[in-house]
Amino acid sequence: MEDSESEAIFDTLNLNPQLFINETLNTVDDLLNDAFDFYLQEASKLLKVEVTGCSQELTKGVNYIRNMIQSSLDKRLAMWEKYCLRHCFTVPEGFSLPENDELLASSSTIQDALSDPDVDAELDSLRNKLTLVGAETDKINSELKELERQSASSGHCAGLINEALQLYEDTSVQDMFQEMMQTATELRVKMKKLKTRQAGKMEHERAERIHNSLTNYFTVNPKKGLSNAKLDDLHEFLAELKKM
Repeated sequence: MEDSESEAIFDTLNLNPQLFINETLNTVDDLLNDAFDFYLQEASKLLKVEVTGCSQELTKGVNYIRNMIQSSLDKRLAMWEKYCLRHCFTVPEGFSLPENDELLASSSTIQDALSDPDVDAELDSLRNKLTLVGAETDKINSELKELERQSASSGHCAGLINEALQLYEDTSVQDMFQEMMQTATELRVKMKKLKTRQAGKMEHERAERIHNSLTNYFTVNPKKGLSNAKLDDLHEFLAELKKM
């Protein structure tokens, strides 16, 4: 379709492709200018051009770089503008705008569909059901969390009980208990033998003391003997034996 026909159709729809393209190109130019102004400002601070006096040379170098980029960018944007006008904003052959009556009928149909009370009622019902489902889901999630917490607690208690039972039924514990019982029995036997040995030793020492006492008595009184001993001497001798 010719450009004049395309423009007429766009004008009918209150659209201007060329105005859109021009505004885009102007926006790109503004961005480029702002970028190089900022670049020049920061470069001046870093190079301290006020002190060195090279402000003119710096501006010349920045403008040279800007012109290079601007020239390349203008070429590319010109190609983009041609592409848009030839392909993006060209009306196909045989295209025609619908009549006003058709537009009004189509608009009315859309408006009726959007304001259909049955559709609104169905949408409200769906929203209510969705709200109820969400509340029910939250409730189920809370119950699941509570069940998980109780299950974890029960599992912990069961683990402690199993551990205690395992410790009780462990063979090493029973062996240790049997060993302790055997050791206690052996200790009692040894204690009994020790007491018997100590009692025999004490009797032996007592008999030895008695023997020594008799020996000492007859050594001191060799002529008396038991048959010739006086009653007082015998009482004295018995009294000494009782002390032993």
